[in-house]
Amino acid sequence: MLGVHFAVTADQERSLLAAEDDNDDVGMLLEELEESWSDDRLKVDTDKAWDAIHRCLTDGTLDPDAGEFPLSLAVLGGRHLHDDYYVVHITAAEVVEVSNALRPITQGWLRERFDAIADPDYDGALDDEDFGYTWTNFVDVRVFFEEAVAAGRAVIFTAT
Repeated sequence: MLGVHFAVTADQERSLLAAEDDNDDVGMLLEELEESWSDDRLKVDTDKAWDAIHRCLTDGTLDPDAGEFPLSLAVLGGRHLHDDYYVVHITAAEVVEVSNALRPITQGWLRERFDAIADPDYDGALDDEDFGYTWTNFVDVRVFFEEAVAAGRAVIFTAT
């Protein structure tokens, strides 16, 4: 599954939250969002690195409830809006907290967490190249959260 974070407008956020109980409506709104998105500054594609990023920021698993707040919200933690795939919402206030928590993370810290991933369900190679890919995407996510804070927006993470 390929991961994307969107810093959504208040109207987009309201529409997605209103559709929460209807997978078809959420899917339709998400499709419209993806097709019409034009501001690359407020979107970040993490390809498949979102998996390792979430694991590094939490307990090494893909459990959306794992890890400590606010790092747990950076990818899978948050309000899940769809039953069949990841559409995860965090509020603008939570975006500020996540951004502040991501800011001090060093490459060494992330590497330590990456090297500790022991989940047999992890698809990556867990080698230097895989870590480089993870680190590069993590840095993009960190910059994205800073941009989302500056814009005062909530964030939707999707993996489809």
